[in-house]
Amino acid sequence: MQVFTLFEGTYSVDATKKFLPFNPAVDQPKDRPASLFINVQPFLVKMEDQLILLDTGLGYSNEKGELILHENIKKAGFNPEDVTMVLMSHLHFDHSGGMIHHLNDQMDLSFPNAVYVIQRGEWENAFTNTSSSYHTEIFEYLQRNAQLVFIEGSGQLSSEISYELTGAHTPFHQTFLLDDGTDKVFFGGDVLPEPEELIRKFIAKYDFDGRKAMELREVFGQKAAVENWNCLFYHGKSKATGFVSLTDGQFRIH
Repeated sequence: MQVFTLFEGTYSVDATKKFLPFNPAVDQPKDRPASLFINVQPFLVKMEDQLILLDTGLGYSNEKGELILHENIKKAGFNPEDVTMVLMSHLHFDHSGGMIHHLNDQMDLSFPNAVYVIQRGEWENAFTNTSSSYHTEIFEYLQRNAQLVFIEGSGQLSSEISYELTGAHTPFHQTFLLDDGTDKVFFGGDVLPEPEELIRKFIAKYDFDGRKAMELREVFGQKAAVENWNCLFYHGKSKATGFVSLTDGQFRIH
């Protein structure tokens, strides 16, 4: 199993929920008051008979009008048309924006040959939730044009892919574990978005249920250490991927 990090960039996010590109070499944090600074990095996983995308980023384009996500997939040696499955942890814009591609006034599917796998409750919540984190025009387009597979609860998508309904970050957030018999790759979405969140125990205000998210990180960290998971950190700054060890009650990422 091969894992590719598709780094879309670093962004500042303020109360308006707008993601503004932030270049640490040029931009100053003081010029972005009351902002969070996050990395956005979907992941591409090559399995024997599947090319899987884990979340889709913001869907921002480069100066040529090409999706940064598409550009990165090509750099990894693949074409966007090769993607067979898009696994969505949840549908906040920084994870779902790249499901479609805006080109001028036109909207197209970013991955026309892929099946988009979404937790049914998350899909329904996205249409009724008043939060600006959900961009319903994306989902309306998908509903008309994409191959959608809705799953419920926790279970097996295939013999190699399992999913777990966690809630915590959103009411219907889910995680994925890919296991080809040799390697195990865990994608925790925004329940485990950064390696530091394993090391520091805290309740985040941006989570639907911050206490549950904190408790789940502990559970996943312990499983990762015991079962040798390669963990993918969607918002990770110090590391995008890593293995977990547990020594004297302290998690370490390497």
